Order: sequence, then C-alpha cells, then structure tokens
Amino acid sequence: MNIPMVDLKSQYLKIKSEVDSKIANVIENTAFVNGEDVKEFKKELATYLNAKHVITCGNGTDALQIAMMALGLKAGDEVISTDFTFIATVETIALLQLTPVMVDVDPETFTISPEAIEKAITPKTKAIIPVHLFGQCADMDRIMEIAEKHNLYVIEDTAQAIGSDFSSEKGWTKKAGTIGHIGCTSFFPSKNLGCYGDGGAIFTNDDELGEKISSIVNHGMKVRYYHDRIGVNSRLDTVHAAVLRVKLPHLDEYNAARRAAADYYDRAFADCDMLITPQRFKKSTHTFHQYTMILKGVDREGLQAHLKSKGVSSAVYYPVALHNQKAFQGYDYNENDYPVTDELCKTVLSLPMNTELDQDTLKYITDSVLEFVGV
Repeated sequence: MNIPMVDLKSQYLKIKSEVDSKIANVIENTAFVNGEDVKEFKKELATYLNAKHVITCGNGTDALQIAMMALGLKAGDEVISTDFTFIATVETIALLQLTPVMVDVDPETFTISPEAIEKAITPKTKAIIPVHLFGQCADMDRIMEIAEKHNLYVIEDTAQAIGSDFSSEKGWTKKAGTIGHIGCTSFFPSKNLGCYGDGGAIFTNDDELGEKISSIVNHGMKVRYYHDRIGVNSRLDTVHAAVLRVKLPHLDEYNAARRAAADYYDRAFADCDMLITPQRFKKSTHTFHQYTMILKGVDREGLQAHLKSKGVSSAVYYPVALHNQKAFQGYDYNENDYPVTDELCKTVLSLPMNTELDQDTLKYITDSVLEFVGV
C-alpha cells in the first residue's frame, strides 16, 4: 500500500480531458498573463462566494500581504492572529514591519480564541487575522463583535476552508472569507480548490478596498503606466486559472467527499478514548482540509513509524508553535499565554485526507491506527 496525504493524480485523472483541453487552449491562444480564463475565473469565484470583488494573485501569502497593504497599516501597528497555524499568516505581518501578536486557540476547534483576542488588544492594535484552520470557520460572530467594538479590521485567512459556510447566530449564512473586511485564500495544489502550481485570491465587498487591491497586485496601477501607489507584481497565471475553472464546479462535491471520509474516521475511532477526533463547530460546515486528531497517551512518533511501515502517510500540523519559532525570537512573547497551542503541538496527528479515499482505503488506514493503539 502507498496511501498519500493528498492524491492529486487520481483527482486529475477524473477531469483529465477537460483540464488538458483547457490548458491546450491557453497555450494555443498564448495569453499567458491575465488571459480570458483569469477574467472568467474571477467572475465565477465571485458568484460562488457571493463576493463583490475577487482579485487573483500569485499565491496565498501574497494575498495576505496585499490585504494588509490595502488597509494602509503603518510600521509598528499590531495585528492579532493565531499561534497555531502555518507561518505564512504571521510572517507577512512581520514582513510589512507590523507587530505580530499571536494568541492561543480554542481547545476543541483549534481556531483562534475570541477571548484571547480581546485580552491582547492594545491602543496599537489595528487588525485581526483569524485563520479558518483545517477546514472550519473561527467564531466570526464573536470576532466581528470584538472588531466593531475596538474599530479593527478583519482579514480572514481561508486558505484551508474555501467553500465552508458560517451560519451566524444572527440568522445569516456566508461563505468563509466574505464576513470580514477582506478574505484571502491559496490555490496551492493540495488545497481543497488547488491549481497546478502557486496561486491565490483576495475578496472583499468594499468597493474602495477592491479598487486598492486591484491596483496593488499590478504595480500600483489603475491605468497602464500610471502608478497611484506602491504595489507588487502578483498574478495568477492563465494556465492555473484554466485549471481552477474546471475544478471550481466540483468544489462542493470535493468538500462533501472529504466530509464523508471524516465521518468514516469518526465512526472508526468513536470507541477509542486515546484518539480524540476533530470537533465540529456548530456554526460552521467543515471542509476537512486536514483530518487532525488529538492523541491521548499514544506515542506519536511510534504511531507514525507504524503507519509508514504500512504504507500510510501521516503528518503533524504543526509541531512548533509560532511563538517558539526562531524567526520570532526577537518579539516578547510570554510562554504562559499559549497552553492550548503548546499541548496541541505535542499531541496532534493528521491522517490522509483527500477527495479520492474509498471505503477499502479508509478501513485499511483506520485498522492500521487501531492496531497500534491496541484496540
């Protein structure tokens, strides 16, 4: 057996004829930058998200940087985000000479704690970047209330949760990334909606922000060769847009397949107290970018070695909290502020999660896990 975390090859084979045709068409037309597929994909994604403006860019990290540039944040301004996520969310804060303030997460959903956000706010705080981690939304009701109370911007990092729905206690339902002032996503190949290289997008319902973001991604231009602001060069290639146009209509189907695989894992591990399956936040659908368990009294390295011997991939997202990374050692973080994150870094383990997992494969994976823990 050889069971990868992500099976992009099998997914591709199911849509091969359409993808190959789309790519060939781009090459034949030679509009490799800002071609027709880019323009159409932006419209189609905007319709799917019910977002007024979708601006594509080179990758998800660029999307976060550009979002903060559009908000006009100044050096020294504080931006609050989660301590338990991939570094891209927070490194862009530091890159812009803003001050990254990392806070702890909820022990059940692993998303940023609203209580920790509120405690971290100072007169220098200007924005919050919640991460919709592993496929479900943070508590955007609480986060937006805090932002409105303190006059803060909210940038949603939805790189792991494209397609998730957040159902507010106020009665509305919106897609992840369309609730705050700006949403950002990544189209890295392993994402739920991935292209065949790097890609990203930014979305907003604010006309002024939409205009600024569109300008920033293209060297600060609105009219060719007239530069209204300092910008960057960050574009989604037409080939990648063509692939995304094929895959976007399948996104809900892909997310449903991931949920079905997660349901299988949940049932298989339900009677094992040593395996704490992912909690599902009642306000959010879960698109399971990752299926991440908490191990209780289980030798994580031993389990990973056992799974590897069986041909089953596994991964630790994330083994080191951001506040403990060497890159952030120049900042003044208090170790006592991150009890949940520190414990998660020691105990989480992610199993294969993709759109192509069938019942036999899932049984083999779960049997292999249960064999090691002695159930």
